Amino acid sequence: MADIQPFRALRYNLAAAGDIQELTCPPYDIISGEQRQAYIAANPYNVIRLELPKGEDPYKEAGQVLSQWLQQEILKTDMDPGLYIYEQEFLSQVDRGETKRLRGLIARVRLEEFAAGVVLPHEETLSKAKEDRFQLMQATHCNFSQIYSLYQDENHVTRQRLDHLAQGIPPRYAFSDGLVTHRLWVVNDPAAIAALQEDMAGRKLYIADGHHRYETALNYRNHLRDQGVYCPGADFVMMLLADMADPGLVVFPTHRLVRGLDSFHSPNLLSACEEWFAVTEASSRESTQAALNQAYAQGQHAFGYFDGQGWHCLTLRDIAPLEAILPAKSPAYRQLDVTILHSLILERLLGIDKENMARQLNLTYTRSGEEAEHSVSAGESNCCFLLNPTRVDEIGAVAGCGEKMPQKSTYFYPKVITGLVMNSLDKS
Repeated sequence: MADIQPFRALRYNLAAAGDIQELTCPPYDIISGEQRQAYIAANPYNVIRLELPKGEDPYKEAGQVLSQWLQQEILKTDMDPGLYIYEQEFLSQVDRGETKRLRGLIARVRLEEFAAGVVLPHEETLSKAKEDRFQLMQATHCNFSQIYSLYQDENHVTRQRLDHLAQGIPPRYAFSDGLVTHRLWVVNDPAAIAALQEDMAGRKLYIADGHHRYETALNYRNHLRDQGVYCPGADFVMMLLADMADPGLVVFPTHRLVRGLDSFHSPNLLSACEEWFAVTEASSRESTQAALNQAYAQGQHAFGYFDGQGWHCLTLRDIAPLEAILPAKSPAYRQLDVTILHSLILERLLGIDKENMARQLNLTYTRSGEEAEHSVSAGESNCCFLLNPTRVDEIGAVAGCGEKMPQKSTYFYPKVITGLVMNSLDKS
């Protein structure tokens, strides 16, 4: 099963690079061009220059910058191999501002093909993102950010072990980015490392965030093997591992925006939806969200719908149509809200097929209900659908059946910060 290994991480030499909070950044795929420039303006050694390079030959630029920083000892390799405990403390919007903490383990994890059933995906991926990450890996031979994965631990043995290892010991790093407080501890004790390895040896890992990077790591490893290149570090990828039942896990929904449909006619769509859904009017986005919250608590499948003229709540009457439409899929897959929305409404009623979705021709995504409403009101989109969040146990159930959800089915919050530890693939 899961094979985790300690590693000698690349970490910032703060004496040369500056404050750690000025050197880290969120994941590259949620950073705008303006935000990127702001990070670099605050500190030219920010990891964004490695993780999201720009210029005529951005990947070559990233490789050169990494080499320079190693020579200048901006980045240094840890003396001893270790595992790294990472904690996030934050306010959860979905729980009315309750303070939450998530504590996980950063390690090297042996790459496994999905067919082996050790590392399991839950979402489809996009080819363009994988090509970008592959070229970056070729140029730098390094993981700058962790893939976020979950494991099942009914008795929470590993979480208790991590709590014990961090108890009473000041973290190596502790800082706030304004929304999240990040803490990192280094574990070098061989007995503690061996115990954590033994914990994970019997488990499967479920990718929560970072599917593109995991598939890229597999492609890179296979590419080196095909070329006859010996690089044992490429047999592993850096991951953050968290308990699937950790109360600090928070998943936000990702809403759907429909655009560019010349034949779109909202009254016809609402009338067609009545075959499967109870369609009720709502006075505002806020009242629609309240209805969605109630449906979520009651285990119902419901969506908010806005066409620029008014809000409606669509509540599924019966799951039976999904059994007829998707007979080859598992019950876990058929009962996902995203499956219901995509299969019944987006595909069958609006004619947006899976290839169209993957290319984002007539479908785009946002986490913000306000942004979705504004896009429709401004005429940028035909309509929008607000969703409830996917439940964590649904993610495990679908992945455990060997199936993948549609793209953008989950958004784990907060995102894992980039730049605390990095993994050089050139080191075994």
